[in-house]
Amino acid sequence: MDIQNLEHSDIPFISDLLPFGWEDAIPIIAFYTNTSFCFPIKVCMDEKIVGIGATIIHHDTAWLAHIIVHSDYRNQGIGKAITQTLVETSYSKGCETINLLATELGEPVYKKMGFEIETEYLIFRCEGANNTFEGSENIVEFNSDFKKQVLDLDRQVSAENRILLLEEHLSNGFLYLQDNEVKGFYLPSLGHGLIIATTSLAGIELTKLRLQSKDFASFPSDNLSARAFMRQNNFNEFRIEKRMRLGRKRNWQPQNIYAIIGGNLG
Repeated sequence: MDIQNLEHSDIPFISDLLPFGWEDAIPIIAFYTNTSFCFPIKVCMDEKIVGIGATIIHHDTAWLAHIIVHSDYRNQGIGKAITQTLVETSYSKGCETINLLATELGEPVYKKMGFEIETEYLIFRCEGANNTFEGSENIVEFNSDFKKQVLDLDRQVSAENRILLLEEHLSNGFLYLQDNEVKGFYLPSLGHGLIIATTSLAGIELTKLRLQSKDFASFPSDNLSARAFMRQNNFNEFRIEKRMRLGRKRNWQPQNIYAIIGGNLG
């Protein structure tokens, strides 16, 4: 088993690894190979790539993502070896907390390595006709005057320093303002469209805006306000994924997350 850095030139050779329906992961994996805070790896056997994974570093926290093993090479310890290498990378970069979103296949592997379940992410999809919602006059396009408020809000809720990830997406974002204070923000171009809000009103109004172009949403089960809104508007829960953690527990606020970035980034 040969573990090496995954290079951008490897991207054309990983499609055979991906489970059915994961074709849209290729641009994300390519992003890892071109980004300074991402550290993707590959496992080579029989002169081909049989497994991949990535570490994403946010200052002193890390996310492990896209840990995938070719279906013909499972049950050979490859997934565990990838995960262990990513964990070692995280610690070597000074991370105190390591997060990941576990598939049903991967959860037993992570538990054996000491990961604990922190919460569940619920995935909802629209049943029947798409909903149309009126816009709120409190929602405005992003203005750089509010950049510090947005970054402070994200750090408060996520308990992570994600400035390198968020910064390039701010200009396309939307803010929910009340008395010139940011009560929530929505970044459509970041993953599935991150929404964080400190009030239920802000979170729901930004969710309505997001659903004008999306037919799904994923957020922590702790967000009771978002759960109630989804069920009242023809959205049904169709999948649950578990967020797991290794290392120091963070004082994050899952009840204030109305849409996650994606399984790879929280």
